[in-house]
Amino acid sequence: MSVPKKELYDRAKSFQYAFEGWAFVLRTQHNAWIHAIITTVIVGLGFWLRLPARDWAVLILTFMAVWMAEFMNTAIEAVVDMTMPEVHPLAKVAKDVAAAAVLVGAMGAILIGLLLLGPPLWQRLFGG
Repeated sequence: MSVPKKELYDRAKSFQYAFEGWAFVLRTQHNAWIHAIITTVIVGLGFWLRLPARDWAVLILTFMAVWMAEFMNTAIEAVVDMTMPEVHPLAKVAKDVAAAAVLVGAMGAILIGLLLLGPPLWQRLFGG
């Protein structure tokens, strides 16, 4: 059974929209640059330490969780700003809680990074 051209086009457009969203986050959210730099450093460190596949799986899930939280935070902020241009206590709550989700994810990522990278880094640097 062949896939109609329109369906293929629609799928390709959905990827385009997702990449446009990612680009928007990188262009407009300062913390996204921090996430990007830390992700890059940790990936480089992981290659240097020759981490096993299971550690890579955990790191990838960790990166994914932080990035997803950042994307959802940005989306929630945009919707709140669009629907509530004036300051409202519940709008503040929505934005603060979304930001807290990113903070929780980032703090968890730090702990996971220390658990996975700490011992092999210590071994590599100090030999024991």
